[in-house]
Amino acid sequence: MPFARLATATTPTCHIGLGLAAVGRPGYINLGRDEDLGEDRSVETLRTRTHELLDAAYAQGVRYFDAARSYGRSEEFLAEWLKARPAFGDIVVGSKWGYTYTAGWSTDAEQHEVKDHTLATYERQRAESETLLGDRLDLYQIHSVTPDSPALTDKELHARLAEAAERGLTVGFSTSGPAQAEAIRAALAVTVDGEPLFRTVQSTYNALETSAAPALADAHDAGLTVIVKEGMANGRLAGPHAPQVVREVAEQAGLGCDAVALAVILRQPWAGVVLSGAATTNQLASNLHAAVVDLDDDQLARLATLAEEPQAYWERRAQLPWH
Repeated sequence: MPFARLATATTPTCHIGLGLAAVGRPGYINLGRDEDLGEDRSVETLRTRTHELLDAAYAQGVRYFDAARSYGRSEEFLAEWLKARPAFGDIVVGSKWGYTYTAGWSTDAEQHEVKDHTLATYERQRAESETLLGDRLDLYQIHSVTPDSPALTDKELHARLAEAAERGLTVGFSTSGPAQAEAIRAALAVTVDGEPLFRTVQSTYNALETSAAPALADAHDAGLTVIVKEGMANGRLAGPHAPQVVREVAEQAGLGCDAVALAVILRQPWAGVVLSGAATTNQLASNLHAAVVDLDDDQLARLATLAEEPQAYWERRAQLPWH
């Protein structure tokens, strides 16, 4: 497992990763993104921004970096950065397949990505990822598995994924939607020749969306590395958008709302890596303070009252505009 590299790390930030969803393409659904990125979102501008974020993250102890085929040019930007830094051998690189980026580098495209979990898409996108990342790709995940995904039942796909695993690639999956727990448990049951197929799971979990926690604990107990995404609920738990209780706890801690939101997740015993989705180096620095936030029982109890019903949370998320 490539994540064994993180086990030897001694920095407090080794369990925080950097996700590139917000900087690998000009449009995304995070709140406040217009202020974060400004008007210039050319390929070269976002390439430079991504490389600066990667440099800052590595310098501050981050060792897991997460991309996807549908995150615009995220794999390309990451691959260029890695090529220029061959001595950085302690990094773990993950990417995802199953969505195709279709926005054409536009923020107002009618459709930004298309989901397809078929074997044909896996083979096409695996070749694309391999062309860019080569042997630096450690983890390849099925992007946003839901209970009805054909990726859970396609035996030929499972066989191909198992072949990739035999050649050294770690195989995982991510989840989204109100039925994350059901999707996780279905994926845990997938085997090839009697052996579990998946070694990692990446799911949405935050102070507002906690429904996947029991299933993620089961995944951890089954030996999977758990990666947590959307820890700040696409900006709903950060800065001016944060609920009052988050702002109060942040003031008590003397840190940002974002650090408090991520600290809640880092306290979970099953959380292996918690992703920062920072779009600026200042945001990243603030996010990384989560590693040293010490929340007491009263603060945790107050933050626990924020949890929403999964259906309501995901309906709200679906209404967020692409900026």
